[in-house]
Amino acid sequence: MQRRHLLLATSAAVLLTACGGDSDPNLIEALEIDADLSLLLEAVRAAGLEGTLRGSGPFTLFAPTNAAFVALLTELGTTKDAVFGDTALLTAVLTTHVLGAEVRAADVPVGRPVTTLQGGIVKPFAASAGLGLVDGRNRTANVVAADIGCSNGVIHKIDRVLLPADKTVVETAIATPGFSILVQAVVAAGLVDALSAAGPFTVFAPTDEAFAALLDELGVTADDLLADTGLLTTVLTYHVLPARVLAAEVPVGADITTLQGGTFSVDAGLVITDGRGRTANIVATDVLASNGVIHVIDRVILPTA
Repeated sequence: MQRRHLLLATSAAVLLTACGGDSDPNLIEALEIDADLSLLLEAVRAAGLEGTLRGSGPFTLFAPTNAAFVALLTELGTTKDAVFGDTALLTAVLTTHVLGAEVRAADVPVGRPVTTLQGGIVKPFAASAGLGLVDGRNRTANVVAADIGCSNGVIHKIDRVLLPADKTVVETAIATPGFSILVQAVVAAGLVDALSAAGPFTVFAPTDEAFAALLDELGVTADDLLADTGLLTTVLTYHVLPARVLAAEVPVGADITTLQGGTFSVDAGLVITDGRGRTANIVATDVLASNGVIHVIDRVILPTA
């Protein structure tokens, strides 16, 4: 019995030492204590970020579990040594998990962009089990343990490793089925470079079906439309905002000024009214890209004639 008491007392003393006595541990000390975050700790040290996360902060750390790291390696078809040995990649990935402020779970702005230390954004959303996150590649992760207090911030454990965006709005459209005519139009109008710039941009992206309907409405062929670069540029830039605006941030009922210079409005049901009084539905929202966001619409919108 005395030996058992001695072991318990020794274990308690070790924990208190690791946690800095009566105070909370810092982020690194918290990772050292939690065996389920050992791969994250190893990654942080491999990237040379330990000093940063021991600093005064405050920070918010979305901490992937060991299982999340193992799943990432399978997803990417690579090895731990390859990922942990690529310092630049590892730093970009890890700083995607860190916010430069302490944000408790109840204060996370659901639906709105949250800027990470990496410089990109993640989008929090209300998941069935609580709080979820969408990363720059539109992958989702769930918070499985929230509000782990530290002396220099807070930790939220997540079940998937977040990745920074790796495609522009143009590259995202190219990689997404159903936007082939939009991509042809952007190329024909010479807008690829402009929409591949830093931005950020918001693109209301008409589907192929929307473009087909426009051709019927105007009584022209696809070749006619693609050949008229002046008209094409006017129409396409009317679908672009010179800022990143997620669905939760769209100013309902107000005039929204586009890159073309004209305006349209969006109602509470996510229905757009364009400059000619025509309407289009936003059928999918918040497709994230490295230089902005895409919202999918079911009709090509047109500026005032």
